[in-house]
Amino acid sequence: MSISKLFMACSLALASLTLAAGAHAEGEVKKPVKKEAVKKTAAKAKKAAKPAEPKVPNEEEDEPVITDTAATDFDCELGNKITIYQNAGDDSHIALRWKKRLHRLTRVGTTTGALRFENKLYGLIWIGIPAKGMLLDSKQNRQLANECRNAEQMKPVVTADTPADTVQQ
Repeated sequence: MSISKLFMACSLALASLTLAAGAHAEGEVKKPVKKEAVKKTAAKAKKAAKPAEPKVPNEEEDEPVITDTAATDFDCELGNKITIYQNAGDDSHIALRWKKRLHRLTRVGTTTGALRFENKLYGLIWIGIPAKGMLLDSKQNRQLANECRNAEQMKPVVTADTPADTVQQ
């Protein structure tokens, strides 16, 4: 550092000390205003000036309405229970009750014919095939419930070749 720069830095420091001491002596100590505080105050003023905008519903986050729906209860392994609610006129969505919470799931097309519904926000995937259903967590890559069957799927399968007294369960 050159001597002229050092001299300039010292004189600036001395000048600011002199000003601070003079202001303190007069009882006029003012706190410096931070830029962040000014921004927060301006943001609050803008919010107060704008009328409140209505909340846009988020289909994946908001709990679905299940009035006028058909409910199907599923009993799964390990004692888990799932209830699926479907509207007769809407085959592209279901409401799924899992662990005391309702989730809205949207249908995803498959090439296998399985029913697949997803809620990407919560990472839930419901897959339904004729024999059973399963609930998956795509965020943690694990099964939440497997071997889920409704009352119709729990009935024994009877074929023409099977005698009535040897029906498998």
